[in-house]
Amino acid sequence: MDDVLTSDFRATPYWWEAAPRERIDPVPLPPSADVAIVGAGYTGLAAALMLARAGRSVAVLEAESAGYGASSRNAGFIGRTFKKSFGALVESDGANYAVAVYRELQSAFDTVVTLIEEEGIECGWRRCGRYIAAASPKHYDSIAQALELKHRYLGDEFEMVPAAEQHREIGSDTYCGGAVVPDLGSLHPGLYHAGLLRLARESGARIVTGTRVNGIRRETRGFGVSTGRGIVFARHVLIATNGYTTGTTPWLNRRLVPFRGYMVATEKLPPEQLDRLLPRDRTIHDWHNNLNFMRRSPDGTRMLMGGLTGSAEKDPARMARRLHRRYTALFPDLAAIRLSHSWSGYCAGTFDFWPHLGEHEGVLYALGYCYAGVPMGTYLGRKAALRIMGERDAETIFADRPFPTVPFYRGGGWFMPAVMKWYDWQDRRSR
Repeated sequence: MDDVLTSDFRATPYWWEAAPRERIDPVPLPPSADVAIVGAGYTGLAAALMLARAGRSVAVLEAESAGYGASSRNAGFIGRTFKKSFGALVESDGANYAVAVYRELQSAFDTVVTLIEEEGIECGWRRCGRYIAAASPKHYDSIAQALELKHRYLGDEFEMVPAAEQHREIGSDTYCGGAVVPDLGSLHPGLYHAGLLRLARESGARIVTGTRVNGIRRETRGFGVSTGRGIVFARHVLIATNGYTTGTTPWLNRRLVPFRGYMVATEKLPPEQLDRLLPRDRTIHDWHNNLNFMRRSPDGTRMLMGGLTGSAEKDPARMARRLHRRYTALFPDLAAIRLSHSWSGYCAGTFDFWPHLGEHEGVLYALGYCYAGVPMGTYLGRKAALRIMGERDAETIFADRPFPTVPFYRGGGWFMPAVMKWYDWQDRRSR
């Protein structure tokens, strides 16, 4: 075993230590349901919870264990993330439209916080603030301009931290200062998912794991959803598979761009070392196109780090060594530490960089979150449920937008490693 890896190194998410995946023991497949939901991640469970509490019969069909995908593999950052910057939207669509979009991003953030607090989900939720690190003076100026524009129109608070003071936020001399956004937060994504799963079950939703959907066909009064274990007849169907969408839904497959995200966890570190590396216990990312991102573990004993997004690396141990080299360059203090966990999961981008809630041939979908799966997955899952229920509150600026693809693309995101190398080249130029 390489010295970079601990003797008990695991190629599974660190989050699974506190929130292990359930053993797959499929429950009986219901012959029918008011709503069949494909995917038992944040989106599917948020929708199932609302529908079941409204008296609908709900079957959630999951190919693996519930939450096996990105819902138990992400970084647990909670923010107002959108791939299109506020300034870019102001320039392309006007200030009023940009404000409307970013107000909904705030609503998505608030939806997660309210759900956690009202339902008592124990998931390490903290309003810890976020530090955005500048890799160059140019980045520093860009961050300041972007956040000042948002403050002017939205009232979002921020504080610029010059390079001479950045050690109060990050124990690295690589960066050139940055900005603090104080009201953003973090959680344990595995425990958040476990809380949603518990609530959905308690509300009467049937969660059917180990059951892959093979096809969906129109019926007289709804749809027949075929699986390897039989057919479920449902009045409504919601696709909530995001980066794990397959050829079962080829129209969606052509519009989603799956790509791998990677993370590692260090061994337990001395408190004084963590206090040097991440003094304020914030979530942190830099201003690159291909982000480096980091945080403390919720129990405050480890550093969790991610990057090299979109690579084609399949070996978790090799990726752990690559990320160790990258982060040692940022934090020389990490040179002697070892990594205990390395994992990846699939996110999903879209060609227009927008999340999408919509309908194709009668089948509803909510997916394409573009790095914002925790807040947007929860939010659009609930919006999808409201839409099925015919409620006015179902309206959202993310619904029923044109959902573009490109000629000859059939899915799979095969070009993403090349795209991310181009982003890496842009990042090197910007430094």
